Order: sequence, then C-alpha cells, then structure tokens
Amino acid sequence: MPLAPAAPSMQDHMRRMLRAHPAPVELAGDEGALLEAIEACVDCALTCSACADACLAEPGVAELRACIRLNQDCADICDATGRILARLTAPDSPVVGGLLRACLAACQACGAECERHAAHHDHCRACAEACLRCEEACGRLLARLPGRA
Repeated sequence: MPLAPAAPSMQDHMRRMLRAHPAPVELAGDEGALLEAIEACVDCALTCSACADACLAEPGVAELRACIRLNQDCADICDATGRILARLTAPDSPVVGGLLRACLAACQACGAECERHAAHHDHCRACAEACLRCEEACGRLLARLPGRA
C-alpha cells in the first residue's frame, strides 16, 4: 500500500502565502529569514504557553512563579511578533525592528529562567531551547532589516 503524502507543515503554508501575496517580501529581502523567524516565533509562543501550564502543575509551583510569568510574557510577545511578521503589506521597519528587539529580550529572559529549572523539569529545558531558537532567528532577521530599524 503506498504511503499517503505528508501533510503540509506550517512553514509550507506560510511559504505559499508569501509567494502568493501580491506584495513582495520587502521586510528583509529574504524569504528564508522571514519564514524562519515566523516559524520560530509561533513555536516559541506555543512552547512557552505549554511550559507555563506545566509549571502550574508542578508540586513546587511557588518556586516557579518567575518562570511562569516570563513564559506568559514571552508567549504573548512571540505570538504578536509572528503575527506581525506574517503581514507583508507596507511593513514599518522601525515598528517591526522594535518588536523584534522586544522578542529577543523576552526570549533571552525566559530562556535564562527556564534554563535555571532545566535540570529538574524537561518542559523548562524544551522551552529554553525554543527561546534560544527564536532569539537567534529574530536576531538574524533584525540584522537584515532595511536601515537596521
């Protein structure tokens, strides 16, 4: 029996949207860097949200209060960043640059806090990894913005 074709990934759909959009990809002039940042932001937002939930289920939840707060903040910032990066019509480089810098800062803070708990909580280890990936992808995109907004 032949294998069913693999379902398209989020990146496949986003690549299709970027190519189908009537406005050219002007944000960074690089579809790959933009796709990578969008995907990393969405992944980090979901991972941080799940980590906050897992922290709330831990017996020592009081010790994870700062982690939960940073998870929630990072999830919201990454979600907003991914959504705004996906909007191609007339992007404002200074606004996008400020958002990317905020996303970098949130990922650095959340990743560092999760790393403190990674030895005892695998969900924090996974979250720290997602934060690092997002931080790196947003940094690469920020470096490519016109005028380095």
